[in-house]
Amino acid sequence: MLATLYRAGLRINEALMLHLKDLDPIAGSIRVLNGKGGKARTVGMDAEGFVILQRWLDVREKRGIGERTPIFCLLDGRPLRSSYVRVLLPRLAGNARIAKRVHAHGLRHTHAAELRAEGIDIGIISKQLGHYSIATTARYLDHIAPLAVITTIQSRRWGGLDSFTTYGPAVTGPVAPLLRSPNVGSW
Repeated sequence: MLATLYRAGLRINEALMLHLKDLDPIAGSIRVLNGKGGKARTVGMDAEGFVILQRWLDVREKRGIGERTPIFCLLDGRPLRSSYVRVLLPRLAGNARIAKRVHAHGLRHTHAAELRAEGIDIGIISKQLGHYSIATTARYLDHIAPLAVITTIQSRRWGGLDSFTTYGPAVTGPVAPLLRSPNVGSW
């Protein structure tokens, strides 16, 4: 389940409502019939994600869990509840000695942030996440991945002190000695 949440960027309730018929490993897709607001969508998941999921599907089959049961269920076939998963994830994180807060939606956040870091178009990310508006996705990414803004600004190269003093006002005050330093621009 964790791999599916992370690698497909699903909400917890979307994952818990999946059935075998919703999976198409050959096409690399998952059909989410009960998305937020009752909307359906098709999302992608990579081949390795399906390989990991197949391990659980094999366990289900050996235990005689039928196709009508949601994919993610207890070993006796009873459905999982989102509250169970919300308690389980922090416990698993503790066992793995992960100090950060671990939660199902955090896996979705990571999925979105990694797609953006890979240069995936925000429109595609928006569709994957099931957002109605690209503006929602932009706010979402700004909230979870402000590092992109920081990194971009840090990597900018200015024209140096000469271009600033030639075209800009003279700098005075506590910053002036820093700007006159021969090390300006080499931080």
